[in-house]
Amino acid sequence: MVSVVRTVKNTERLAQIALVLARHGFGEIVSRLPLGPLAPAPPASGEPRTFSVRLREALQDLGPSFVKLGQVMSTRPDILPPEVIAELKKLQDDVPPMTAEEVDEVLAEAYGTSLDAVFASFERKPLASASIGQVHLAKLRPPDGGEGELDVVVKLQRLRARATVERDLDLLYLLARLLEAHVPETKTFTPIAMVSEFDRAITAELDTGLEADNALRFTRNFEGHPEVRFPKPYRHASTKRTLVMERFIGQHLDDFVPAGGEGTGPRIARRALHVIAKMVFEDGFFHADPHPGNIIMMGTGEDPVIGLIDLGLVGRLSEDMRDKAIQLMLAAVTADANGLADSLLAMGRPKGRVDLPRFRAEVAELSEKYLGRPLAEVEMSGLIRDLVQGAVKYDIEMPVEMLMVGKALMTVEGVGKQLDPDLDVWSELRPYFTKLVMDRFGPKRLGRDLLRGFRALTTGAVDLPGQVHDILDDLRSGKLEVKSRDPELALATERLGRRVFTGLVTTALIGSATALLVVDRHTTTATVLLVVASLIVLGHLWADRRRAKQR
Repeated sequence: MVSVVRTVKNTERLAQIALVLARHGFGEIVSRLPLGPLAPAPPASGEPRTFSVRLREALQDLGPSFVKLGQVMSTRPDILPPEVIAELKKLQDDVPPMTAEEVDEVLAEAYGTSLDAVFASFERKPLASASIGQVHLAKLRPPDGGEGELDVVVKLQRLRARATVERDLDLLYLLARLLEAHVPETKTFTPIAMVSEFDRAITAELDTGLEADNALRFTRNFEGHPEVRFPKPYRHASTKRTLVMERFIGQHLDDFVPAGGEGTGPRIARRALHVIAKMVFEDGFFHADPHPGNIIMMGTGEDPVIGLIDLGLVGRLSEDMRDKAIQLMLAAVTADANGLADSLLAMGRPKGRVDLPRFRAEVAELSEKYLGRPLAEVEMSGLIRDLVQGAVKYDIEMPVEMLMVGKALMTVEGVGKQLDPDLDVWSELRPYFTKLVMDRFGPKRLGRDLLRGFRALTTGAVDLPGQVHDILDDLRSGKLEVKSRDPELALATERLGRRVFTGLVTTALIGSATALLVVDRHTTTATVLLVVASLIVLGHLWADRRRAKQR
């Protein structure tokens, strides 16, 4: 019964999605999908709007899950044109906050009658509201029953948020598969991969424990770096639907910089730049969306402290990918166009054979406007964007992790340029990259790599005698088999069989016709047999020629 009700609700939601898409001018695409009676007729044309605007408005009308999808899409300059990216960046969570009754219902489900035992006070009016949940201020009682109350923020997950997201995810995967199967031109935008990326982002936002784990890991990574802080999670007070974290008492950037006095902006810009560089290139674990709304400033103008919040969505880079990213940055710093091309090729996943000379020439042409100028005038965001688009042009798929790195670096660079218009990103980071390269080729790293190689070599040397013994034993007992696979063998066998069959049939027909003509009987029948034999031979020759052209 439950599955029937769920199917009915999904069908209703799918019909609503189809109607909204048609209303915003995507009726032609909807009509090509096998939705049957769910596909509405395209509406009458109204005031002309661009594709980008229609897409943004459709996502807004479809609700919170689709707004989140649009926000994820806005981070993919590798597959979406700039005008679409610019329009999707306007998408904001425009969801009314939960009512006081809904807040009480969430708290009752999470804490039952023990709410007063956990919190000394809890403000029902939210500090901020979004599609998945909202944030409230509260005072937490000490876990050991001691004196003093702790200022905290409490993230409450909306009622039925998980069920709504799971339903929309099922439908999004269905629509993505239908689009790739029935609207081939959409494969360029990789609908299924885009939904998978959204799935990862929204699932991370729903998992309150994951954000707590991320906060603890960031704190460990930046131990001994007082210029940046991450909120402490209070697990004993958190539940599946709530997350209790330390409240940072501070100011937003726009308020802190003017109050901090002269030089505050440049100091924050440089600190933020070094923080994100350490996250990406040293730790391989970074905040995926370090925009000003996720920054709370503490300390003083002379010694600013950056507080990073909203740690649900993070990026990860393997050690190998970090090395490749460092090589890319070093190639940019040293104006090495061939090095840029090689680094992009090493980082990406070519979908086919890449024309290396043309690809190198493309990268050199793209980078001319950057590498030939003073480093202070080079925009990291523009360089990364153009290089990624150049790689995509040659069908080189860039990993999502590197796109997240690009987005994070672009965000920090944009904030840094606002705080300090004279910020020279490359010169500021050059000593950092130099240190990383020295560490990479230093004795400790080389010794570790040599030890790893020696272990692999010794393991192979130990295993080799046993493997050789097994092969010789199979050879002695007559069990050794050597299989060779030729992909053309089956086709050649089929072609040979058709030729033999055609030869036998035509030989029989010609022999029968000849016998009839020799005895001077049934001349008409003999003529028909010869014509049929001729048609069979011509048809066989035509089919062979057609297959040869297709190959």
